[in-house]
Amino acid sequence: MRDRDGSRRVPAARRVVDAVRRSGVRLVRFLYTDNGGVTRGKATHVDGLAGRLTDGIGLTVAMQAMNMLDQLTRVEGLGPVGEIRLVPDPETFVVLPYAPRTAAMTVDMRTLDGAPWEACPRDFLKRQIAACAAAGFTVRAAFECEFSLATRGADGAWAPLDESLCFSTTGMTTAAAVMDDIVAALEAQSIEVEQYYPELGHGQQELSVRHAPALAAADRQVLYRETVRGVAYRHGLYASLAPKPFPDQAGNGGHIHWSLWDAAGRKNLMHDPRGRYGISALGYHFVAGVLAHLPALVALTCPSYNSYRRLKPHSWSSAYTAWGPDNREGAVRIASPFASDRAGSTNAELKPSDASSNPYLALGGLLAAGLDGVRRKLTPGEPALVDPGDWSDAEREARGIRRLPASLAEALDGLAGDEVLVEALGPVLARAFMTVKRSEWEAFSKADVAFEVKHHFWKF
Repeated sequence: MRDRDGSRRVPAARRVVDAVRRSGVRLVRFLYTDNGGVTRGKATHVDGLAGRLTDGIGLTVAMQAMNMLDQLTRVEGLGPVGEIRLVPDPETFVVLPYAPRTAAMTVDMRTLDGAPWEACPRDFLKRQIAACAAAGFTVRAAFECEFSLATRGADGAWAPLDESLCFSTTGMTTAAAVMDDIVAALEAQSIEVEQYYPELGHGQQELSVRHAPALAAADRQVLYRETVRGVAYRHGLYASLAPKPFPDQAGNGGHIHWSLWDAAGRKNLMHDPRGRYGISALGYHFVAGVLAHLPALVALTCPSYNSYRRLKPHSWSSAYTAWGPDNREGAVRIASPFASDRAGSTNAELKPSDASSNPYLALGGLLAAGLDGVRRKLTPGEPALVDPGDWSDAEREARGIRRLPASLAEALDGLAGDEVLVEALGPVLARAFMTVKRSEWEAFSKADVAFEVKHHFWKF
């Protein structure tokens, strides 16, 4: 039996069924991330797993019109009538270390006849991966996330786990037990951990994982978020990856690192030892595309109302369409490669990105923007070697540097006017995403900060 793309499915399905039997799993979660950035799913009992691997689990089409407040928005064709199937990808199967006798897979959304559904975010990313492959390169990526560990008082208010300093060993000590279990849980799911340290905010942690092919990177981000929150909860703690869970503390980023490779995955096409900062012409075309579309792209990479508390000048989260070598105030940072593997470690980092995003939409949008730069052979202009926020408006304008949107509403306006990104998303997904996000902006703009923090803290 084969998928619509011709790949063999039966062997992978058999491996999943065998793994479930060996591990004593009872329930298998089918996970998807919606247009509100919330990971949702349904679970099948193991007795029905074999059939569900082929048939999937039914889901009302209305769920892709649901916002993060569980309010159903009005999107044509996404109402009470109609159903799709959540069809799992067996290659993503993992046993969940933090949930007793439970496993999970990420899913594709399929129509009843088995075709990719137009409102499926994972299929959007797959389409962008295919478009990049047709242009002669593949993309490897990693989401680099920060999160806040907190306790919850009897009054329901969250408080940071500690008041430790950035990179301090005090912070490592207070979070040692839970961080050790988070690392172990990620390792158990074959998600390779690279670095860990306490960050600037109180109770804030940063734990980075290794890059992977683009689709696997997005799948890992889903599992990463679930793991961090699931393990923390078992320790009696709450972990939030929200952009600004504590308005008076440093924000949580979900930066996207990326590099461009040949079809075999052996040569990093982004690296050129003769190029400026070791970046190839192809790499700079891609960077230029990202910068050109960034005022619209942030609607996908920073898609929550809370995101725009983080994107401020002089906050190391980026606020302008600037780029530069190791410039952490630039929207795109050219990262310093490692001496032991300069070619393999050459990469760029998108700073205006956070974990309230749907990773398939965020990464797919980045690929679509970068690919447009490659096709049009765009160049990014001169690098910013200082904080672009220190320049005057006139100086930034002379350098072609624009301010990023200051609100979700502005970002959505930018996305609506970006023909490249809207066309890449497709009419159904674009319309559903923007409708959902505008409804969230309207709801939170009428409420106070406490309401905003409550809902973003818990859901992300």
